[in-house]
Amino acid sequence: MNQLKLRAPLAETVMPGTLPDDLRAELIAFRRDLHMHPELGNQEFRTTAAIKARLEKAGLQPEVLPGGTGLVCDVGEWDGVTPMLALRGDIDALPIPDTKVGVSYRSTVPDRAHACGHDVHTVCVLGAGLVLSELDRQGLLPRPVRLIFQPAEEVLPGGAADAVAAGVLDGVGRIIAVHCDPKVDVGKIGLRIGPITSACDRVEVSLDGPGGHTARPHLTTDLVTAAARVATDVPALISRRVDARAGMAVTWGRLQTGHAPNVIPQHAELSGTVRCLDLDSWRQAPDLVQSAIDEVAAMHGAKAVIDYVRGVPPVVNEAETIGLLDAAMTIRRGSYSIEDTEQSLGGEDFSWYLEKIPGAMARLGVRAPGDTRGLDLHRGNFDVDEEAITVGVELYTAAALLDGNTQ
Repeated sequence: MNQLKLRAPLAETVMPGTLPDDLRAELIAFRRDLHMHPELGNQEFRTTAAIKARLEKAGLQPEVLPGGTGLVCDVGEWDGVTPMLALRGDIDALPIPDTKVGVSYRSTVPDRAHACGHDVHTVCVLGAGLVLSELDRQGLLPRPVRLIFQPAEEVLPGGAADAVAAGVLDGVGRIIAVHCDPKVDVGKIGLRIGPITSACDRVEVSLDGPGGHTARPHLTTDLVTAAARVATDVPALISRRVDARAGMAVTWGRLQTGHAPNVIPQHAELSGTVRCLDLDSWRQAPDLVQSAIDEVAAMHGAKAVIDYVRGVPPVVNEAETIGLLDAAMTIRRGSYSIEDTEQSLGGEDFSWYLEKIPGAMARLGVRAPGDTRGLDLHRGNFDVDEEAITVGVELYTAAALLDGNTQ
């Protein structure tokens, strides 16, 4: 990882900005409250109000974003010239049921859950803001820091694009974020220079044709077979039309057609995602996928209407910012707390910030010691070891102090 040049005396002293016990307990309670009251993208009004109230209690001046959810808040007074470091947390939840058992903070909202760790991301940024605010009062914050609490990360093409359009990056020179990783032990982070996520788009397909009796399929357009072929043959075609190293994958999440066992339907629908590892393949994806769908549908006599929804490009971590995170984590927990991580096929709208300014995302370990349950993101039983909150807060505060004292 890159080495940062630190101004004395920060490089030679114990780094301030650790998390006090009383604030640690408060942040855990705050996270559990968010976990019990998950809100979907662009509907995070309760979440926004709770964050705003806590920041104002600390004497800060958060501003709600134009859409009515999400906030931006500066810690320290910006001089209008020196670029700030931004910390980003996403605040929305997922439209799935919470299936955890034996915990007091299970979601109270039917079919809604913080199953991706956004509640943890939020309190890490909140906690860092509160700690940095206290350091600022003591004259120990070398440079202002911007907190971004972003809505609608789970809604393509992502709330980050709206946040950027609202000006959250004005005056910001670098941005960092963490994402929960249930495959990394708590107390550790995963770092990678270059792409760490994939591009992700959504595709909706409607198939139509004359249906009829299952006794006479030769007189119909057999939409059940056509839909099944689109589901299986399109991914196979794509795999032969794109360099395998591009990692393009078409995966279906919904196939719906028919109402009776002896009736060939007149309409079928499929929904899925298109994911790829590099920008070049992402730019080619719409034409390639739509062409493959049209070919397969036509072979079975079905008319296809395709809605291809552009999502997000890959998150590409900048080397110098990875060096900043590496140095911050080394100071806090030692070099043994950092591990290399691979590029995933998951999508993340943090990429929209990195289209504008340098930055990086780290994977935050949330797996409890000895946990063998194999938890994963976007599952109803997802949970975290809450020690990860302390790690995230202290990583952010160290990064902010180092960024303000580099040359």
